[in-house]
Amino acid sequence: MATFAGKRGLVLGVANKRSIAWAIARRLADGGAQLAFTYQGERIEAGVRELADSVSSPLVTACDVRSDEDCGRVAAETSEVFGGQLDLLVHSVAFAAAEDLEGRFTDTPRDRFWLALDVSAYSLVACARAAEPLMEAAGGGSILTMTYLGGERAVPHYNVMGVAKAALDASVRYLAWDLGQKNIRVNAISAGPVRTLAARSIAGFPTMEAIVEERSPLRRPIDADDVGAAAAYLLSDEAQNVTATTLYVDSGYHSMGM
Repeated sequence: MATFAGKRGLVLGVANKRSIAWAIARRLADGGAQLAFTYQGERIEAGVRELADSVSSPLVTACDVRSDEDCGRVAAETSEVFGGQLDLLVHSVAFAAAEDLEGRFTDTPRDRFWLALDVSAYSLVACARAAEPLMEAAGGGSILTMTYLGGERAVPHYNVMGVAKAALDASVRYLAWDLGQKNIRVNAISAGPVRTLAARSIAGFPTMEAIVEERSPLRRPIDADDVGAAAAYLLSDEAQNVTATTLYVDSGYHSMGM
């Protein structure tokens, strides 16, 4: 297991114990990292605080990733509890309106198109910008986001979220170029179908799971712990020369033609 002793991290996107972000956070905490957490909305606050308490988190705070001011405030609060430095940033945030994951992509209204891209893609840029001075003060850092194959290929019902993931994928590459000179790495994990709260909003999700299990080279499903293990590698010093990269954790499904 990768060691994160002395590392300080900020995790965005934990909704409950089944969240991919929580699986990643557990790996980091088990390796010795100190972690701060954000939550989106009062509905999940209590649950996130309970999980954060289980790993002795020094900070749990609200964050609306659509607001630059909120991202800046979270960075300031994180700086205060971690002595002005940050080593790790986990971005596991995405959103599209449920109705836009059911019908035709063609019918996506303009306002909800931009909402999906703002929350799912631009938020990484905003958070990276806010974290940059803290990581520079730490001598470098590692940023990780969560993407999906639907950003590269058309996946039925993924619709506007696929377009948002394509923007996220490109953002990873450009951020990696900008921040690399400060020893800040930026990577992504493309996970196969994992049963999370967000996955429930995708029409036909059980079918997606079945197809991946049937047609992937390994012919087996994946879970959040698989993603957590891969994330631990990318965030660790063992991956010190890995940046601008997408690591697929999908039993090899991404390699198949049909």
